[in-house]
Amino acid sequence: MTRIKVMVVDDSAVVRQVVTSLLDEDPDIEVIAACADPILAIARMKVQWPDVIVLDVEMPRMDGITFLKKIMAERPTPVVICSTLAASGAKTSIEALSAGAVAIITKPTIGLKQFLVDASDDLVTAVKAASKANVRRTQPAVVREKNTADVIMPAADKHTAMIQTTERVVALGTSTGGTQALEVVLTSLPRVTPGIVIVQHMPEKFTAEFANRLNGLCQIEVREAQNNDRVIPGRALIAPGGKHMLLRRTGAQYYVEVMDGPLVNRHRPSVDVLFRSVAKCAGANALGVIMTGMGDDGAAGLAEMRTAGAHTVAQDEESCVVFGMPKEAIKRGGVERTVPLTGIAREIMQQLRF
Repeated sequence: MTRIKVMVVDDSAVVRQVVTSLLDEDPDIEVIAACADPILAIARMKVQWPDVIVLDVEMPRMDGITFLKKIMAERPTPVVICSTLAASGAKTSIEALSAGAVAIITKPTIGLKQFLVDASDDLVTAVKAASKANVRRTQPAVVREKNTADVIMPAADKHTAMIQTTERVVALGTSTGGTQALEVVLTSLPRVTPGIVIVQHMPEKFTAEFANRLNGLCQIEVREAQNNDRVIPGRALIAPGGKHMLLRRTGAQYYVEVMDGPLVNRHRPSVDVLFRSVAKCAGANALGVIMTGMGDDGAAGLAEMRTAGAHTVAQDEESCVVFGMPKEAIKRGGVERTVPLTGIAREIMQQLRF
C-alpha cells in the first residue's frame, strides 16, 4: 500500500523535528518535506505534492491562513492545523476550518516537545483521516475502546419524555468538516426557528470564538452554551469545548446543563450524550440531525432519539467531508431520512409544522 505523503510547514525547528519523527514512525506515513514557511513549502510542492499538509498558522513571510486559501483555490489538499491554544490562536484556527482545513491539533506554548510526543496518536489519526478525505469523502478511522453515554446518564425508556408542550428542539451533532457545514445550515435559517442545541467536536476555548463568528453571520442568535441557558426559538447553543452538554426540562421549558465528565466515544462534548438527553427530555418534540464527522459518536444517541419518537436526519455522503458519523447512524437504524447539506435547514423549518 502506498504510504501517505505528508508535508510539515511550521517555523519552529522543534515542531518540525518532533512531528516528522513521530509521523515517520508510522509505517503508513512518509514525511516528504518539513518547511519553515509557506514560501519554502510552495517551492517544494512544485517538485512533489503531498497527500496531507500539517500546517502552523503564525509564520513569517506568509501566514498559514493565506497559504491554506491559496492551496484550496489552486489544488485542494487535506490540511491538518497544528496551532496553539491561545485565545488569539482560536480565532485564527476557526478561520482555518472555515477555509477548508480538515482538523485541528492544539499545541501549548510551553512544554511543546513533550506535548507533541504525548499527542502522537491524535496526530497520526488526524493525518490518516485527512488523507482519506480527499476534500469530500473518507471512512471512519479505527478508534480505541471508548465510553458510551451510560457514563453520563442512563438511557431513556418510552415513558421518560413528556409530551405536553408545543416547544420543539433541534439537536445537531457533527465533527470533521462540521464548522463549514454548520455555517451553511445556520446561515440559511430565519429568525423564527426552533431552539437548537449543537455539539461540534472542537477543543476547549475554540467553541466561543466559533459561536461568535456564526452569530455575526446568522439571523438567529448563536452562542456558546452556559449552564442553565434556555433553549428558545431563534437561538442556537453550541456545547463548550471540554464540557458535555445535556438538554434538561422544567415544566414546558427546555434548558441546557453544561457539565464535566469522562470522555464519551473519546469526545467531550459528545454527540451521544446530547442526543440521549434529548431523547429523554424531548422525545417526539425533537429533530435529530447527524452531520459530517469521523467515527461513530452520535450514532447510538440518534437511534435512541428515533426510538423515543423524534424525527431523525443524516447528511448525505456526497455533501459530507467525512461520512463516518452519518454512515454509522444509518447502519444502526437511527436515520429516518438522508438529505444533502443544503436540505438540512429546510428539514429544521419543517419542525414548525408538526
